[in-house]
This record gives sequence, structure tokens and C-alpha cells, in this order.
Amino acid sequence: MKPQDIISSGILELYAAGLASEQEQRDVQAYVAQYPEVAEELEQIESGMELYARAFAKQPSDSVKEKVFARINNEQVESAPVATAPVKPEKNISAPVIGIAPYWKYAAAASVALLIGSIAVNIMLYNKSNDISQNLQQTQQELASLKDENKTMEGDMAVVQNKFSKPVSLKGLEAAPDAAAKIFWMENTGEVYLDPSNLPEAPAGKQYQLWGIVDGKPVSGGMILTSKKGDKFRIQKMKTFGKVDAFAITLESEPDNTSPKGPMFVMGKM
Repeated sequence: MKPQDIISSGILELYAAGLASEQEQRDVQAYVAQYPEVAEELEQIESGMELYARAFAKQPSDSVKEKVFARINNEQVESAPVATAPVKPEKNISAPVIGIAPYWKYAAAASVALLIGSIAVNIMLYNKSNDISQNLQQTQQELASLKDENKTMEGDMAVVQNKFSKPVSLKGLEAAPDAAAKIFWMENTGEVYLDPSNLPEAPAGKQYQLWGIVDGKPVSGGMILTSKKGDKFRIQKMKTFGKVDAFAITLESEPDNTSPKGPMFVMGKM
């Protein structure tokens, strides 16, 4: 018999349920020793039955325990021996052996197989439900991130498209020839917005600072954020300048300097 025939015959379920005959038990033990796949299948069946038993195990109440012991005591009293004449045992009379009909065995095996299949399906559905829940949570997080990004872009576009917005390009100097930045200065309010996305990544421990050149003197416009959680910062609001001749950006070792100390990276005139 092939291993697959043994697995599909139902004899393993009978063996696991304790319903197999002695010959069937010997056969199963021989199959298990000969075929690793049969041994693995039997182990899965026994594990499934054990999981089911644990899942539906229930501790009996105290009242059930009392009724059982009362029933045992009553039966002991009723079955007490009564003095009667001795009866000679008949010869050659053997006690009847009550066996389990084969069709009941295979019905039990089928029930065990269905039970194990049901457990497997429930586990599969549980895992699938967890996957769906995780995917839904991930999708919700991605959607929230896209909403935040869309909100940021809407704010940036509002600055760029404002009819009072005057763009000022800041070009790279000797310290960083390829660097660039852009200022959006609101002519009606003096508000200043900066797009630093084309500045090089600031080295660890250093930060860019914006300066407005007013009457030939540098005035701090605030520290610049160039990245957030790995993403490039786009347009951010800086200090308001009602009057300014030019803008410049330096790389500083300390924040909020009152005068430039580090190298100047970009500069642009109004």
C-alpha cells in the first residue's frame, strides 16, 4: 500500500482515536516506521485532536461530582451479595466479546477527519482575518500619510500661486556652487517663505540659518529645517521682513546666531 493510500484510508484517524483493532494498530505502527510522511500525518492528526480537546475542555461543577459519587454509592448498596445456593459454573462457556462494527469504525474515522479539517479551516480563516486586519491598518496609515502630504502640497501651492508672492532665487556660492534655494516674499505683508529642498544635507551637529540683508547688515531670519523623517522639507515660513535688500543662507554650528559665523552657501538679491 502506498503512503497516500494509507493516509486517505482513515486508519490513522482510527488509531489516533483509539478505535483501531490490534492488527490495525500493528499495521499503523509498521507504516509509521516505514514512511516518514505517514508518521508526519499521524502526528498532525494527534495534535489536532489534542488542540480540539483543550479548546473545548470544561471543568465539571461540584454538583456533578456529588451526583456521580451518590450514584456510585447507591449502586454499591444495590449490588451487595445476597446469600444464595452456589451455582456450579458450566464448562466450555466463554464470555461474549463485544466488538465495534467496521462501519462504525470508519464513521468515527470520518468524524475525526472532519473535525481535524474543521480545525484547520478555522486556523486558516483566523490567520486570514489577521492578515486582512493588518493590511487594513497599513492602508489606513498610508492614507493618513497621503492626506498629510496632500495638505502640505496644498499649502505650498497657496504660497507659490499667491498674487502677492515675489520669488527670489538664491544661487550657490563658493562654499557650495551646486546649492540653491528659493524665497517667496509676500509684498503685501512682508512674510517670507523658503524652499530649502535644493540645499545639501546639513552635516551632523550643524544647521542652516537664513539671513535678510537690511540696510547692508545681516538680520537673522531663523533656523532652517531641511529634512523630516527622511523626507525633504519643502516650503516653510521664516521671519517676516517688511524691507530687505537680499537673502542669504549660512551653515552654522550653533542655532539662533545674531550674526553669521559659518560659511555662506547661497545668496540672492531682491
